[in-house]
Amino acid sequence: MQTDTLTATGRLVRASAAVVVFALLAAGTLWGTDDHFPFGPFSMYAGVNGPNDPAPDTRVEGVDATGRTLVLNEHNAGVRRAEVEGLEAAYVDDPGRLELIADSYARMNPDAPPIVRVTVIVRLHEIRNSSLTGQWHDETRAVWQRP
Repeated sequence: MQTDTLTATGRLVRASAAVVVFALLAAGTLWGTDDHFPFGPFSMYAGVNGPNDPAPDTRVEGVDATGRTLVLNEHNAGVRRAEVEGLEAAYVDDPGRLELIADSYARMNPDAPPIVRVTVIVRLHEIRNSSLTGQWHDETRAVWQRP
């Protein structure tokens, strides 16, 4: 016989799980970082651009030894855009850190020509009255070149 009513034990288990999840969310919000997903503070959603502020789109480009330019991402170099955005100031202060992305690409693509240059580029899409204008420009934020 099947019943639609939870037993006392079932209610206790569900209530306990809800309390634990709520406590983790509260702790992550107060003391956590985005790395504590899904219990972190979600600070990536905390800001908002104005209706006429450009919308940034960050990418990492690599140039290999043959001169070919390619976008470096989590599939070919193990680096996510959010990680690059979070470390942008560090890359600007010390572009040598970008060599780690080239090294990661080499590990993930052992038969490919080596990356000799890594560039962090931010494409700024122009916005007017909260709508895309179709205009954009790129800003180079950091460059590392193999000596």
